[in-house]
Amino acid sequence: MLRGFRGDRRGVTAIEFAVTAPVLFMLLIGIYDMGHMAYLNAVLHGAVNQAARIGALEIADTTKADNYVTGLVQGVAPGATVTSKRVSYYDFADIKRAEAWNDKNGNGTCDNSESYTDENKNGRWDVDVGTTDNGGANDVVLYTVTVTYTPIFVNPFVSNAKNARTLIASAVSKNQPYALQEKYGSAAGICS
Repeated sequence: MLRGFRGDRRGVTAIEFAVTAPVLFMLLIGIYDMGHMAYLNAVLHGAVNQAARIGALEIADTTKADNYVTGLVQGVAPGATVTSKRVSYYDFADIKRAEAWNDKNGNGTCDNSESYTDENKNGRWDVDVGTTDNGGANDVVLYTVTVTYTPIFVNPFVSNAKNARTLIASAVSKNQPYALQEKYGSAAGICS
């Protein structure tokens, strides 16, 4: 009786499929998921670059540019949360530079009654000299967009597949020279 089962090949295909199907499905869903994320990343970077170019014009409508980015991103990732941020600087060398201060104790922070120059004219020392706006003529603007979305292709074989993901894209542009550029402030202050 056992000899009869050894030679019987019926049902082997179903067993092989049952063994390999989870691996195949996991690979296919993973490929679709990675492809979607790569496409969303490309759309995001293209939209951010376009919005940064639009923002460099004198007649720039930053709200319209932000809505443009949001519309493109949400077309690829429905329900995605899109957050935009602009920080303007006097020059490229100033990007993410702290305001000038006398660091007497050498700790890299303005404190203990150290004096500083209020370059961005906001009445306090800042670790970043930039102002959170689109700036003025000839200013350099760092435009950053953060997108948080839930994956469309959820892999049931991966434990954290449903977790939200975050993509970030930035572009730096220099506003057109449509007027005289405003200089940094020179008022002095004392850090607490």
